[in-house]
Amino acid sequence: MELRVLIHAPRGRDGSVVQTVLSGQGIESVVCATEQDLLAALDEGAAAVILTEEALPQLMTAGGLRGWLNSQPPWSDFPFVVLATKREGRRAENDFRSLHNLGNLVLLERPLNAETLASAAESAVRARRRQYAAREHLEELKRTRTELERLNGELEDRILRRTRELASANDRLMKEINERERAQAALTQVQKMEAIGRLTGGIAHDFNNLLHVVNMNLELVSLYAKEEKVKPVVERAKSAARRGARLTNQLLSFARSQSLMPRLTRVNQLILGMKDLLEISVGSGIEVEFDLCEEDATVMLDASQLEMAVLNLAVNSRDAMPQGGKLKISTGTRFLDDDRDLGEGDYVLLTVSDTGSGIPANVLPKVFDPFFTTKPVGSGTGLGLSQVYGFARQSGGLARIRSEEGKGTTVEMLFPEADADAEEVSAVRQKAAIPALAGACHILVVEDDADVRRVIVECLSLIGYKVTEAANGSEALAHLATIKPDLLVVDYAMPDMTGAEVISEARKRFGELPVILATGYADMAAVERLAGRPRILRKPFDIAQLGDAVSGVLDEAREKAEAGSV
Repeated sequence: MELRVLIHAPRGRDGSVVQTVLSGQGIESVVCATEQDLLAALDEGAAAVILTEEALPQLMTAGGLRGWLNSQPPWSDFPFVVLATKREGRRAENDFRSLHNLGNLVLLERPLNAETLASAAESAVRARRRQYAAREHLEELKRTRTELERLNGELEDRILRRTRELASANDRLMKEINERERAQAALTQVQKMEAIGRLTGGIAHDFNNLLHVVNMNLELVSLYAKEEKVKPVVERAKSAARRGARLTNQLLSFARSQSLMPRLTRVNQLILGMKDLLEISVGSGIEVEFDLCEEDATVMLDASQLEMAVLNLAVNSRDAMPQGGKLKISTGTRFLDDDRDLGEGDYVLLTVSDTGSGIPANVLPKVFDPFFTTKPVGSGTGLGLSQVYGFARQSGGLARIRSEEGKGTTVEMLFPEADADAEEVSAVRQKAAIPALAGACHILVVEDDADVRRVIVECLSLIGYKVTEAANGSEALAHLATIKPDLLVVDYAMPDMTGAEVISEARKRFGELPVILATGYADMAAVERLAGRPRILRKPFDIAQLGDAVSGVLDEAREKAEAGSV
């Protein structure tokens, strides 16, 4: 349909004559009798139009052929063949304008022969074919452009996605790098703290031995001195030694990771005993307030570890109040029946609160995690709060924290309440008289520190026991090969063998032997692994504590032997 030629010659037989000529040349044609027929056929498609000049003025109205020509697509320059009437002179202006508005036209004057008409028609069809080819090319270019735009869009989307993926991967990588750097810094800090701990532990161990010698010699002085005025002097010195012992215990607790050594502890007395240490630790710019309950608030736990937990919390509070503030330590008792984390029962509540900067809500759930800290590298290991939480859980209790930015922080520690009457039995035993059979018992004392060993031997001899001494584990094993003591009193930290190794080796060689492990702070895990659960006598101790421990272990061994012989 697009290759047909439209013929519009409304007068006479011109239309049919033209169609006959075109048919003879094999050109498809359609005669359009009216203007409306022509415009309709143009909309359907055609290669060219042959029309007579006299029909042109009627066609070139605003709503007619001129409007159709103005709406042509860019690729179209529709060809016309106009059969003009031969005339003399110049055409009228209107006629000339009508011809000019057709644009692409061939003007043939009549009369003309058939060959000229056919040639003009063929030329017009060829021209229109080239336009159709241009149209196809343009459409192909458009399709290509659309495909390119689609591909470009997809490529941009892929680039965008890849960019986001790379950005995300980069973020993850940077986060991993930061976490690794932080972990490395934390590890370095832990290693530094471990080195400091070892140094502190060594110093504290030696200092503890010195305090032990001082304390027990003061005991001997109080026993030997006859003048009354000596006793208050000795008591003041013993009080200072006890304060030094508490300090060394805290240093040893900081220096080593130990198994807990639970004993009956009155929380209020422990807190009051820490008063000076807490006030010194937080500094003069912070007010320390104690709000202690009237009840006994007695618990069964490792007292030195509780002291370290309270001290850790106090130091954290100090760091949160660089401009000063208030630190409040309070105690109380609670009965819990519906707590989701603790079983039903009576509990002692120990609370440490401050008026410091507080902790952000997004950080608060992480503060009990090991190695988590908001402090700068070098200012903390991230272990303080995790130690507090772990100690509370290991003691059968729980640690909780509340905080709000700008309003301070509160840490609560809950511990199962213990029977306070159990302490009275211990107190009575410490005042027990010298055993009647002491002179018949032989004790081997193993201690590498000569001053400590000497004072232990002297005190045991004063009580009435027969004592043999050894400076190290090897010497002790050599003595055991020749004597059979009733009791072995051995220090834990010695250069050649630990006390636990001495006990283990002695039992392998010489059978079951009652023992007391005298130590400032033993690694209970190592002790239990090698020697089971021997009686622990913590340094520094006094004569009463030494005598009570010895008589207690000897009584247990005697009762066990009597039960075995029945």
